[in-house]
Amino acid sequence: MISTHVLDTSRGEPARGVTVRLFRIDGDERELLATGETDGDGRIAPIFGGELEPATYVLLFSAGAYFRKAGVATFFDEIPIRFLITESERKLHIPLLLAPFGYTTYRGS
Repeated sequence: MISTHVLDTSRGEPARGVTVRLFRIDGDERELLATGETDGDGRIAPIFGGELEPATYVLLFSAGAYFRKAGVATFFDEIPIRFLITESERKLHIPLLLAPFGYTTYRGS
């Protein structure tokens, strides 16, 4: 299962209303599994996309739409985070620390 948390570091608060799409990657093909929007705490809680099999996946964050809605200029339109799920690693938390001209992510717990 996957959860995510988006923080707007330029404002020092959760990023509410960020659309996030989850895709499964198979070679050059990608299959949309789930779409969600961050809540008032900037989170999309488990189970985002349900139970996932070992494979390659990508979370696609609509950062540009988020900043445009806030009236803030940004360099990024969409931010992809590509990752692997293995047999032993099926529960992942993937945070995104977001600013108009930079971002950071890491494997959370």
